[in-house]
Amino acid sequence: ADVNAPLYWWKEFDTYKVGTVANSCSTMHKIADKEFTLDDFSHEQLEGLSVDAMESIVSILNKFRWAYLRAQKNGADGFTLKRYWWQMIQLLPSSYNQKRTIMVNYEVLANMYHSRKNHKLDEWREFCKWIESLPYSELITNKEV
Repeated sequence: ADVNAPLYWWKEFDTYKVGTVANSCSTMHKIADKEFTLDDFSHEQLEGLSVDAMESIVSILNKFRWAYLRAQKNGADGFTLKRYWWQMIQLLPSSYNQKRTIMVNYEVLANMYHSRKNHKLDEWREFCKWIESLPYSELITNKEV
C-alpha cells in the first residue's frame, strides 16, 4: 500500500520492524525536485502565528532550493551544492509528508491496530480506519462484519 504521512508519524511506524517493508521516495535525493508548498506538510492543527511560522519555513526552504538549483545549473562545485542541500535537509520540519510503499502482513497490522486505534495522533486513527476497510479486516480488528 502507498501511505503518505508526516515524518513524525513515520518515526512511530518504524518501531514496527518485524514483518514490515517500506520503500520511500527518498527525501535525501528528491528534496529539491519540486517547489515546497504548505500542502507538503501536515498543518491541519496549526493556527495563528504557527501558520505564519510554517509559511516562513516554506519560503526559506524554497530560497535554498532555488539557490541549489541555480548553483547546479551554473555548474557549481559539490561543496556549494551540498551547502544549500544541508540547509534544506536540516530545516525540514517533521511535519513534512513523505510517501512510502509498505508491505505488511495482517499479524503486524493487528498489532498496530490494537496499539494505535485510540492514539492521540489523527494519522494513526486514520491509518486504523484504513485497516478496518481491508478485506477480512475482522481478522485484524476482532470485530464482526
